[in-house]
Amino acid sequence: MSDTNNKKNNVSDLRENLQHREAEIDLLQRTFTEIGSELDLDNLFQLIAERARELVKAETLLIPVLDVNCETYTYRASAGVNSDEIVGEALPLDFGVCGWVWRHKKAWWRGVLGDLSEDERNRWEKEAGSLILVPLQGKNHFLGGISAINKVGHHEFTRRDFNLLNMFAGIVSVAIENAMVVQQMEQTSRMNEDYRRRLKIMNKQLLESNRELEFHALYDPLTSLPNRSLFRDRLSHGIARAESAHAKLGLLLIDLDRFKDINDALGHDKGDYLLKEIALLLQQYIHPDDTFARLGGDEFAVILPDCDRKSILERANAFLKALEKPFIINDSTITVGASIGITVYPEHGDNVTDMLCRADSAMYSAKKLKQGIMFYEPASDYSPLGYLTMVTDLRNAMENNEFELYYQPQIDIKTNQIIAVEALGRWVHPRYGVVKPDVFISELEQIGLIEKYTSWGIETALRDAVAWRSSGYDLKVSVNISVNDLLNPDFMRRLDLIVGLHEDGELLTFEITENLFLSEYDRLFEVLEYIRYLGISLSIDDFGTGYSSLSRLKKLPVSELKIDQSFVKDMEQSPNDEVIVHSTIELAHNLGLSVVAEGVQSAATLQRLASLGCDTAQGFVISEPVSADEFAALMASSQAKAG
Repeated sequence: MSDTNNKKNNVSDLRENLQHREAEIDLLQRTFTEIGSELDLDNLFQLIAERARELVKAETLLIPVLDVNCETYTYRASAGVNSDEIVGEALPLDFGVCGWVWRHKKAWWRGVLGDLSEDERNRWEKEAGSLILVPLQGKNHFLGGISAINKVGHHEFTRRDFNLLNMFAGIVSVAIENAMVVQQMEQTSRMNEDYRRRLKIMNKQLLESNRELEFHALYDPLTSLPNRSLFRDRLSHGIARAESAHAKLGLLLIDLDRFKDINDALGHDKGDYLLKEIALLLQQYIHPDDTFARLGGDEFAVILPDCDRKSILERANAFLKALEKPFIINDSTITVGASIGITVYPEHGDNVTDMLCRADSAMYSAKKLKQGIMFYEPASDYSPLGYLTMVTDLRNAMENNEFELYYQPQIDIKTNQIIAVEALGRWVHPRYGVVKPDVFISELEQIGLIEKYTSWGIETALRDAVAWRSSGYDLKVSVNISVNDLLNPDFMRRLDLIVGLHEDGELLTFEITENLFLSEYDRLFEVLEYIRYLGISLSIDDFGTGYSSLSRLKKLPVSELKIDQSFVKDMEQSPNDEVIVHSTIELAHNLGLSVVAEGVQSAATLQRLASLGCDTAQGFVISEPVSADEFAALMASSQAKAG
């Protein structure tokens, strides 16, 4: 009973911490909105004083500002107890804590006592728990500081208060410096008008940037077609409408033939040009109720609502016929073929995953058999096993422990040290060899074994992580968890049996996809809170390819974003991808999250990610996924070299 109460209390504490975090974020957002439009310097200082006091719950908040002579400072604004008594007072720069901050070029709080000489420590120790003074640092020089005095309730300021006030000061410094510039520019009407013009341009650029980010979240930047995320959402709605109307729905997956050869021969720029021309050509054959999307690379997809098998085939033939048109590039005539896989709702599936996976299977069959167009047939599934055989073999594989976890290292970009790994499932069939994970995992979901597989994966990853820790390698292991697992009523009980009793949850990170935002969010939030209670970290996997809600993202108890490899691997050739990667890094850091870049395939990409401030990298340039034994040997070798 005590354990249950403790867990409830811990969950309550987690919820309270999340509420505090949300309140702080809301306060910061409100402050940034207010200061962004405030140009009067005195009003700005007062606004900052009031908001900073509210942020760290100080009894008194003062804003000392360095004077032009750089020899004195003046208290320009204040909030709280006895604050009006000191506003306007100027003091020598070598007097008080503000002078100490100016001389040492760092913030003052109780954490600095250990760095002081004995005399200084004796002098300042009484102030340590009751005062924080963080610097307001402009682009080129020291502006002043923000001083919080006496925590409300006679408490001491914490490191969290210090970090919050430090971050707040770093951001408002920009607004203060801008306001100072405005004050100077008001000396002449011409300079004032110039500033207003520049401000208008900046606001316009900000609006355009926001529109661009929203566009990139839902549309392919190359062709302006819906991307995979928006396509999946529309397919889901299309299936729901078809179910309600007792109608059929067709899905075409169109993959261009030998497009890699075109890219290799003409270069990626010409390849991109050809993709845009193909998109424009096929759009001429799209009906108003259809959805035409680019899923990535040279793969397109079309949703055909309210169509029977015959009309779907006619539409597919029309697309193939259209692609017989030659394209002229560099004075060369190029003809592009394609293979089309077709699935029909409800005949081939009643959900997005089944419809897409089976259309993909049909497309590969069409490509392999050079048929051009093929409807999905279980017997000719593109995997060598076939659906019926796979069901039996998967059950045997689960019973006979044929699955294995491979681990792909993740490095700290700053230190180049391995700090974590991602666990990836592998299955080597006794007769047919390696089976793709997306194939066997999809089928495990269909036959009701995915919960057992997920439990095995978590338990195996945790066991290996504990073994590595005992060998001196303190690493976190990431495990992919599907939304279906999280929605399973039995998931928390199974997780508690695996992790809760051993109290090793801090060694695990659960990766969840952005599809979470389209699921039963309120129901899932309780599960996510319990996962965090067990010490397990949470990461948003494949960020940028799904449907993200920022309002929900900031409330989730996640600590990490993983940028999808589709944006990372082509960064060097695609400015658009680099913009997305950079924006995602800044967004994550602003939300207090770390960032992992997946699919890093070259040293140049790794170096560029470092310059953009990315925290962690994962990809073939570091290491391909390896078995647990191979990974242990890799770590031993790495440690030997370091020694």
